[in-house]
Amino acid sequence: MSLMKRIQNIFAKHEPPAPEKSILTVGPGDVVDVSLVTYQVIGKASNASRKATMLTLQDGTTIRYLYIEEREKIVYHLYSVIDGRLDSIDEVPTTIEMDDVTYHLEEQYNGAIQTVGKAPFHTSGEQYIWQFQSDQRQLLRIEWQDGRFMLYEGESVLPADVQVLRGA
Repeated sequence: MSLMKRIQNIFAKHEPPAPEKSILTVGPGDVVDVSLVTYQVIGKASNASRKATMLTLQDGTTIRYLYIEEREKIVYHLYSVIDGRLDSIDEVPTTIEMDDVTYHLEEQYNGAIQTVGKAPFHTSGEQYIWQFQSDQRQLLRIEWQDGRFMLYEGESVLPADVQVLRGA
């Protein structure tokens, strides 16, 4: 290497290292670990007004959903899709009994979401959400968008059980 090349390399601007991914900034292609299971993120739906994100996670053929909401501390819920049907958003009850578990409405809200990758709802738009909790701390979530319902059951996850393993 010539002397001039060495001097140019000294004064050349080097690109700063890419910031490390956090669970709040992951997206499709990233790999995360949730409760000792490794998943690839294949989709993401974000509600900016609530600082909430629902990640679609895949481990082989298993698909799960990690709900992340940034409040005074970050809240994590891990969900699986369940079969169920409701006819109208006006018919969502405040109490639901399912498999001998009674769920009580904890929170109901709506907001605009942005989707990326493979998410339960393929288009961005207005989404309505009902979150329920049982006395045994089991979770039930109902989402409605564009005339379609999605029902999930799940559990809270400790922050220490969620890690980003590799960014895309």
